[in-house]
Amino acid sequence: MMTPAAYLDGHVQDLIALAQRLVRIDTTNPPGCAYDEITSLLVRELEAAGLAARRLSVPRALLRKVLPADQQGFPRYNVLGRWPVARERKTVHFNAHYDVVPVSSGWRHKNPFSGELEDGWIYGRGTGDMKGSIASLILALKALRACRVAPLTNVEVSFTADEETDSLLGSGWLVQNAPIRPDYAVVMEGGEGDVVCCGHNGVVWLEVVVHGRAAHGSKPEAGVNAVEKMSALVLALEEYKRQLAARSFHAPDGKIMVPTINVGGVFSQPPGGKINTVPAEARFSIDRRVIANETVAHAERDLRSFLLAAAKRIPGCRITVQKVSDNHPCYCAPTHPFFAAMAEAVGRVRRRSAVFSVSSGFNDMHFFSHHLKIPTLGYGPGGQRYHGTDERARVADLLGAAKIYAELLTGFPQLA
Repeated sequence: MMTPAAYLDGHVQDLIALAQRLVRIDTTNPPGCAYDEITSLLVRELEAAGLAARRLSVPRALLRKVLPADQQGFPRYNVLGRWPVARERKTVHFNAHYDVVPVSSGWRHKNPFSGELEDGWIYGRGTGDMKGSIASLILALKALRACRVAPLTNVEVSFTADEETDSLLGSGWLVQNAPIRPDYAVVMEGGEGDVVCCGHNGVVWLEVVVHGRAAHGSKPEAGVNAVEKMSALVLALEEYKRQLAARSFHAPDGKIMVPTINVGGVFSQPPGGKINTVPAEARFSIDRRVIANETVAHAERDLRSFLLAAAKRIPGCRITVQKVSDNHPCYCAPTHPFFAAMAEAVGRVRRRSAVFSVSSGFNDMHFFSHHLKIPTLGYGPGGQRYHGTDERARVADLLGAAKIYAELLTGFPQLA
């Protein structure tokens, strides 16, 4: 009988074709494009792998409550699949998101959603983050079915919406409303190669509005220039950066992580700005990363307090601070046998010892770890240039991840 690993080696073209098919569906979020199309495909693919699968619609009343007006016409769906083995067995839940961030110009291949194959790499938005993971898992499940190798645990699979915004209608909605019963969870990103993710940073996003007073450009002294006050406030944040540098979290791989801020990913003034007008308002964003031994609530209070105090020290600087979004940090000490099983699966396939680390980015691990309170880790094929031009994933890594998922499900009786 053929082994799952041998099956996967013989079906690399199927893996490539599925990854390309997923990438070619433009699921840009916001606003939430083609969610209907991709979730319909994902249900069919899970059924082809022998799972009972269905699509769960997020209620429209909730969409109206939480989405901006221009996105409420874009429905949200989450996909749930199950492979029950035995009632008394434990359950491993695999999770991935299918939405992607918007694209910019300048791609190597003209169409950012081409899924073009070149020199062993698949190019396109979502290849690395994280449609490649979806393709790897689906082919791993198909390999087990084809080889008549049953998992040692029950299997749950979720493909969720909106991770690239705040996950509220994706994994956040799933863990609170879907009939899932996992004992362990694998979020298929955050760790790759020889690295298994056991935690991730959180984030607080704020928008700072600096209020000035308009005046004619020939008489700037008659107004209050919001851009000048904003500039002074941004410079004051250098002191806050120094304060953050004194805080740290030591990850299991020895990496020392510190909180960071990124200022001005978005900045603007309201309509009506003109070259000969003193700007009456200026806005800028702050991305505050929250390390694993901090909380979102404390990080937000701390940053708001600094901003208000700094503004008071700047003559004529009046500000309003608005919350945009947040995402909680997560850390699971890798002591549970589930972590050892994944590390051994990675080692068997990649023939190198795995290490545990904490991701500087955030993902959906915390929903399973915090809300469901189960051992949760992150591992996927990864890629290069996430969120950037020429995002790509290596076929060899997609294949390796598929083998690792199959190995995890079949090689470790202690998880059953």
